[in-house]
Amino acid sequence: MERSETEERLLARVENGDEDGEEARSLASKVWSESKKMWIVAGPAILTRVSTFGINVISQAFVGHVGATELAAYSLVVTLITRFANGLTLGAASGLETLCGQAYGAKQYHMLGIYLQRSWIVLIIATTLIVPIYVFTTPLLKALGQDEVISEVAGKISLWFIPVVYAFIVSFSCQMFLQAQSKNRIISYLAVASLAIHLFLSWLLTFKLGYELTGALISTILAYWIPNLGQMMFVTLGGCPETWRGFSMLAFKDLWPVVKLSVSSGAMLCLELWYNAILILLTGNLENAEVELDALSICLNINGWEMMISLGFLSAASVRVANELGMGNSKAAKFSVVNIVLTSFVIGLVLFVVFLFLREGLAYIFTEDKAVAAEVAHLSPLLAFSILLNSIQPVLSGVAIGAGWQSTVVYVNLASYYLLGIPLGFLLGYVLGLQVEGVWIGMLVGTLVQTIGLLILTRRTDWDKQVTIAKKRVTQWYVEDDSAERAENTGM
Repeated sequence: MERSETEERLLARVENGDEDGEEARSLASKVWSESKKMWIVAGPAILTRVSTFGINVISQAFVGHVGATELAAYSLVVTLITRFANGLTLGAASGLETLCGQAYGAKQYHMLGIYLQRSWIVLIIATTLIVPIYVFTTPLLKALGQDEVISEVAGKISLWFIPVVYAFIVSFSCQMFLQAQSKNRIISYLAVASLAIHLFLSWLLTFKLGYELTGALISTILAYWIPNLGQMMFVTLGGCPETWRGFSMLAFKDLWPVVKLSVSSGAMLCLELWYNAILILLTGNLENAEVELDALSICLNINGWEMMISLGFLSAASVRVANELGMGNSKAAKFSVVNIVLTSFVIGLVLFVVFLFLREGLAYIFTEDKAVAAEVAHLSPLLAFSILLNSIQPVLSGVAIGAGWQSTVVYVNLASYYLLGIPLGFLLGYVLGLQVEGVWIGMLVGTLVQTIGLLILTRRTDWDKQVTIAKKRVTQWYVEDDSAERAENTGM
């Protein structure tokens, strides 16, 4: 019996509905599976970064209650001098993130330990070269037009930060090494424990025992080194049996490829991290610099808390993209990018609304000065928009790290930040007299342009080609290192 036209339409509708339902279930399953993989990396990474950032926030809060001059000086050291070193170390360590992530995806596990040791060598040399900046902080700040009293105090504080700079080497490199293997829970446990210890020691040394500024700085050094010792013990004493096979002379071989990738990674991230440092520098030259600097440093600290969430997603993006490219899964790499960007944006949107209405309430955590709190309230809309942009831009940078095309992003960052954002901020802040608000608006425009540029770059990426590039990189280095390792083990 032939079916009527109506029956045919109903049957087609049912069949299409089944197909649509199956596709929806398949997509939901993919999202759930990818989200689990993402949060395995992002969850501990966010907790670690929030806890680590909390060290500076706690230090700044205690220093702020010592005095306004000390707070301004500490802010200069942390957001200007230390951000320079932090950017250099984190950027150079990001090259390790690309190498370890792709090697782990390709199941060439023994290479990770060798890459880690090579990274230590490169980072120790690079860090030692920038130590003079800490030694000569006072004359450098004065030459840059900063307040003389604040510069003198900042010079004393910066000397205490030299041990902290060397702590970054172990901290960042071990984080990249463990994240590539999705073994970063131990890092978050150590970071939380260190934060609790730092809070207690800061109170004990600063207020209870009366060491004030010195006490806060001693506690800061200990807070950075305690988790480092734990990470080193975990890596070298059996926590990573497949990827750590002991110290090797191969660490001193073929350093140049690591240096090149570290330089391009360092340039990419330094251009981003130094952007806010320049914002601080420009603010330090404005009228009523102490109030403006204190208010801006508080806003940047709040912004930094949210940035730690985004940097957690940056880590997840770099690991997921690197792992999938190492395994040869171009579609999975592309899907992970979409999933992570959307997740981070939703969280950023919620925080945007929250911080838009909190205003000066948060300022009193860091200061008792009403003038500073009022300035924080005035800057809160800009803070909220910064938080929204931060939910996308760092994640796209993580994609670049995972894929290994940091050198391309360098040009995007140069154009958007330094050819547009900073000149516009100078024009609005100084020429048009908008002060710190004008400087920040200019910087926001630069960040917006950079985000758009990264979106276009990511959208146009040929992921099949990226798989080929990753395979070539890992295979080439694997053959060289495997041959060298056999020669070393046989004594040849």
